[in-house]
Amino acid sequence: MVDDDVSMREALSSLIRSAGLRVEPFDSAQAFLRCARPDCPACLVLDVRLPGFSGLELQGALRSAGDPIPIVFITGHGDIAMSVRAMKAGATEFLTKPFADHELLDAVNVALELDYAASKQREQDSRIRRRYESLTMRERQVMREVVNGRLNKQVAAALGVSEITVKVHRRRVMEKMGARSLAELVRIVQRVPYT
Repeated sequence: MVDDDVSMREALSSLIRSAGLRVEPFDSAQAFLRCARPDCPACLVLDVRLPGFSGLELQGALRSAGDPIPIVFITGHGDIAMSVRAMKAGATEFLTKPFADHELLDAVNVALELDYAASKQREQDSRIRRRYESLTMRERQVMREVVNGRLNKQVAAALGVSEITVKVHRRRVMEKMGARSLAELVRIVQRVPYT
């Protein structure tokens, strides 16, 4: 949580802890950026107006750095344009002070669920990427042709190899990519296209 107001930081920290969640309070965007992100589902409760580096600027910096942490914005001086900008840039919620305790806790829980799901997706994509990288160049060529709907005979002709060779490579592709069927292989490649 990043808020430059000490009393707000303490009150929100206490509220979040009361829900059984861990919270790390920061008084500035710079202090937050110096800290390593925890290796667990997380979200950022972020005040829009901060001295120096604003909450919206921090959101932009995190996005540019490829850090997809879900953000729940809080502000005492928000306007529609500001909330639209924050939401278009990926914020999960934009709360105007004063807000009810349950509103913040609900927003934090939604953000944590989003981060958990995104983390699982990144893990799965990483596994698929490693599997793809284990394929030989010829296996990648065969996979590309097979996923595009070509029959073994057509793949063999296109690559200048025998149909038996295509079958061997196709079997290896299926094993290495962890696909039990052609339809599953197509779904895997569509989700993380490398061909």
